[in-house]
Amino acid sequence: MVREKIQIRKIDNTAARQVTFSKRRRGLFKKAAELSVLCDADVALIVFSSTGKLFEFCSSSMKQILEKHSTHSKNLDKQDQLSLDLNLDNKYANLNKQVTEASLQLRQMRGEALESLSVEELQQLEKKLEAGLSRVLERKDANFMEQINSLQEKALRLAEENLRLSQNVSGMTNTGKEQAMIDRENVVNEDGQTSESVTNASSHSGGPPECDDSSDTSLKLGLPYC
Repeated sequence: MVREKIQIRKIDNTAARQVTFSKRRRGLFKKAAELSVLCDADVALIVFSSTGKLFEFCSSSMKQILEKHSTHSKNLDKQDQLSLDLNLDNKYANLNKQVTEASLQLRQMRGEALESLSVEELQQLEKKLEAGLSRVLERKDANFMEQINSLQEKALRLAEENLRLSQNVSGMTNTGKEQAMIDRENVVNEDGQTSESVTNASSHSGGPPECDDSSDTSLKLGLPYC
């Protein structure tokens, strides 16, 4: 008969959970005892139930096993710390070596500390310097071209701005001239009308006024008769 497979999850029923705990605990302790006897191993088990009750099993002495566990944990921590310190020392040594090599290469690039170099190493250094100088010149030329292009663009913008301002000034000058010509024409027209009016007035008057033959005033005053 095949046993029904029990799903591993928390048992909701309190009584069933307590019964299962008792059975499984006894089975666990039995397996621990068998492991201790068969393999000559120090085995210690500590179990707390859901109610907080303590159950324990040890193959020899619980105190000795716990002390052994504590000592082993401390040794592991020391080993981990030693390993970490050793790794840090190795990293520091590698970094120090790299810095030293880089400083020596930099000095040699400046033409210093060349005594220990062989002819081949000097030739390689010469090639590196020539390649570096070539890249520097290329970059310098590129910077010059960028500056020239920038100045040309700036000059073009200034020329366009100058042309625009010149056109604005020319337009304002032409407008002023046209306004002046209009004002002059108005003045001439006004002067012509005034002269014509004066001429017309003079032609209508035709000289001094004639004496009125029927003037009673002249006769009464004895003035000479016109």
